[in-house]
Amino acid sequence: MKKTILYIFLASVLLACAAKKPEKRSRFLIGFKTEYNTLFNAKDALDTEFTGRSNAHKDNFYAPYINILTYEEQPVGSDIGQSTAFAESSAGRKPGSSAPAQSTGENKGASILEIAEAKALKTIDKYSVIRDGQEKNDKIFDAYITLAQARIYMGKNLQALDALSTLMLKMREDKRLPLAKIYQGVAYAKMDDHFKAHEIFANLKNSDLKKEYRKLLSIYYSESLLEAGKKDAAIAELSSAFEVNNNRKLKSRITYLRGQVLAEQGKPALARESFESAYKYANDFEFEVKSQIEIAKTYNSKDDYSGARKYLEGISKKGTYASRKNEFYYALGLMAANAGKKAEAQDYFRKSLAEKVSDPQIRGLSYYEIGRGYLTDNEYISAGAYYDSAVTTMTYEPTRVLLQEQTNNIKKLARNYYLIRKNDSLLALAKMNDADRNAYFSKYIEDLKAREDAMERERIRAERTKGFDTGDYSSNSVFASANGSFENFGAAGKGFYFANTGAVSKGSSEFKNVWGSRSLADNWRYSAKMSSLEDAKNEALGLSSVADPRRFEPSFYIEKIPRDQASLTKLKYARDTASLGMGIMYDDYFSNTPLATKTLYDLVDNKPEEKIMLQALYEIFSMNYENTPAASERAKQILLTDYPYTSYAEFARNPRNSNFLKSNPDAENAYQTSFALYQGEQFDASRQMVDESLARFPKDALVPKFALLNAFIAGKTSGKEVMILQLEQIALNYENTPEGQKAKEMLNWLKSDLKVQMTDEKGNVLKTGNSPQTTPKAEAAAREEEKKNRLLEQRQMEQEMGNEVIMSTEAQQKIQTAPARKK
Repeated sequence: MKKTILYIFLASVLLACAAKKPEKRSRFLIGFKTEYNTLFNAKDALDTEFTGRSNAHKDNFYAPYINILTYEEQPVGSDIGQSTAFAESSAGRKPGSSAPAQSTGENKGASILEIAEAKALKTIDKYSVIRDGQEKNDKIFDAYITLAQARIYMGKNLQALDALSTLMLKMREDKRLPLAKIYQGVAYAKMDDHFKAHEIFANLKNSDLKKEYRKLLSIYYSESLLEAGKKDAAIAELSSAFEVNNNRKLKSRITYLRGQVLAEQGKPALARESFESAYKYANDFEFEVKSQIEIAKTYNSKDDYSGARKYLEGISKKGTYASRKNEFYYALGLMAANAGKKAEAQDYFRKSLAEKVSDPQIRGLSYYEIGRGYLTDNEYISAGAYYDSAVTTMTYEPTRVLLQEQTNNIKKLARNYYLIRKNDSLLALAKMNDADRNAYFSKYIEDLKAREDAMERERIRAERTKGFDTGDYSSNSVFASANGSFENFGAAGKGFYFANTGAVSKGSSEFKNVWGSRSLADNWRYSAKMSSLEDAKNEALGLSSVADPRRFEPSFYIEKIPRDQASLTKLKYARDTASLGMGIMYDDYFSNTPLATKTLYDLVDNKPEEKIMLQALYEIFSMNYENTPAASERAKQILLTDYPYTSYAEFARNPRNSNFLKSNPDAENAYQTSFALYQGEQFDASRQMVDESLARFPKDALVPKFALLNAFIAGKTSGKEVMILQLEQIALNYENTPEGQKAKEMLNWLKSDLKVQMTDEKGNVLKTGNSPQTTPKAEAAAREEEKKNRLLEQRQMEQEMGNEVIMSTEAQQKIQTAPARKK
């Protein structure tokens, strides 16, 4: 009876505790029940999510940076490494997704993170013990941290901050609060509020933290600094993270990320040290290989090239590394390129393509490097073909998009380049005499015969070896079955491979993804591709690839050369236009200003027609006058000397610049003198002084006035059309200045086509042509009156130009002498 009463009493106590409000609950057994009941389930769900993410994680080594923690989201632009095993979790959801999964309209339940969030909330609601506004159950701290983490990785950053704020309010004396503040900083960083995140992280860094907290802080702080673009601070924090973290995996990832940042900053020596540390601590085979590639990328000419090459070639043949031989060949190619050994680099890139594919992105990069080699040799068709293969093979989307744009630009450039070569050849042949033309084509025919003989010998050799079967039909062959007889691929149990349309389709798509479209031929990896490239090049140059019976006769080629002047002029115009386009493309598409400048100067030396000449000189000047004025000087002088009254010359005198400061007294004196000369009709002397003043005072506030005066001088000496050109340039260059506005007014006036309207004594408009009162004498008088009015307006404007500078001079003198009077 006593035992029964005791059990009833204990049960009553427990029920009373459970039924009371949080502030009335007893701490008796609450901690134990919290830890081993609902909170355990919440923590277990969160751990399951992170474990699943880590297991499914595959690093994207081609994004700008890797993540240190493998359960973080993939970098932006990554479309590789997403494991299909975790396409949906055990609850039917993707790890970390925040909305219920839908499949054919059916709800498959909550995600793992939603389960963790719900369990944490239930723990807080059921087991919280409040005394005087403070939480007395220590286990509730873990529940709040679990809740915050679940919400952060679901993208509910504001709700996570709300949970952490409640925790800091209710458990303000808890020694574990630094952990809550770390996740508070993480939530702000996820919201891109890096200022607030860095403020929290910096305060924590300067406080006395436990070692495990300092480890976590260093990781999140360094990544947040990197996201905010503070790379120097991020490098320092990554070094700190490397020191405090003892886990080999984390050390390897930290140093790899640090190496990426240093390489991006142009510090190859320091980057190489970091990648070497990443290789040293790597506990993952993929990380070892990629670290070796990055080490090769940071090679410089001061390093021991032969030793480094021997080392990489050696490890590429050892054990499991042999399966990544294509990646090591790519690394060797990069190292050779950095050492200035272009031919050797190209050879390694081709070897990489010949090996088994372990990483499609590396294969695409090898295609790209070969194409880039052709690009530097002006082999644009070959470069474009290899760029196309790179785009087809690569898996990292941002690189593919950028490379696709470059490929399109190369194709545009190729059309111009081969058009120039073809037309140059035709023009050069047209200038030759008959003897030189015969000698030229005789030499060409000899080379053609030698090439065709070599191709014929190769064809005969292939025919002779075609009948020899080199297949392996021994008992060890893959074609033999276990009992020694030949395998029956048509048997019902196995089925013939090529009868399975699904298998054939999959194999065909995989082959095209790696190799592209190839025809069936010997040495198909290279021969077919190079043959098609040669055909494309010949087509661009206007050479027929079909063997003509007369191809060994010089007359066959000579009779195709144009002779009449109209055809030759048309060829030269097309050649010059293509050259102009190619020069502009070099600068716009490839940012290669020196090559663009050289191409355009070659065009100028080729004496194109005036329109193309002016455009070429303008492009040279505009792309060089700010950064490399020496390169633009020749173009400027040609414009000023040979085309002084064009808008291009005006631009060369005064490139668009509105950053004028104040007027120099010497510039004002020069302006007054030049204006006085203009009024005295000494136009040549006035123009000379204007040109000298613009050269002496290119940043002076009077530059727009000098330009406007120069336009008036041009109107007096060269006519209305030249004046209009210069006024248009002033209106464009100095749009927001009074001179720009006056130029617009003058343009409206000069371009207007006003007709004289005759009126009678009462002011009524008379019809022209039909009215007997409209006599030629009256029309001439009206035109003369209109002309006088316009001249009066022009003189008034000229007077305003002169008065303005005089007034500014007097005002400046008053300002300069005012302090003396005050003293």
